[in-house]
Amino acid sequence: MQKALFNVVNQETTTNDYYTPKWLFDLMGLTFDIDVAAPVQGIPWIPAKRWYSQANDGLSQDWQGELVWMNPPFSNVTPWINKFITNDNGIALLVVSRSKWFAELWDKADAIMATPADLKFERPDGNSKAISFQTFLFALGEPATAALHRTKLARVR
Repeated sequence: MQKALFNVVNQETTTNDYYTPKWLFDLMGLTFDIDVAAPVQGIPWIPAKRWYSQANDGLSQDWQGELVWMNPPFSNVTPWINKFITNDNGIALLVVSRSKWFAELWDKADAIMATPADLKFERPDGNSKAISFQTFLFALGEPATAALHRTKLARVR
């Protein structure tokens, strides 16, 4: 019995589900074509016309030419970054990383902006929680770049 309880608790505390807060989308003032890494039920405050989740595998779907929002699972971000760069149109929220993908995206992004250091994400249980890593917004394409400038949260590179 204790083992089953441990598995449930462990699964809930190690989830990749950290949802970007509504106020950030309000500041961007942009409607996305697709949220490519949403939970199965979607997130009601993300201004996206549709979403892909684990159920329909957003990573294997065609995004070509679509304006995408991407807050991917940080546990396996590299394939998401590769597809985001190929798509060349959207905004991705990502953690700082000493990795090849981070350096490549840093060079290719049209605009980059740090999020507030105290950014709190929404959790599936309705609580808010900060993470221990700095996050950045990476923009590819003109609409995405303009959206980062509109936020006026920080300097945009």
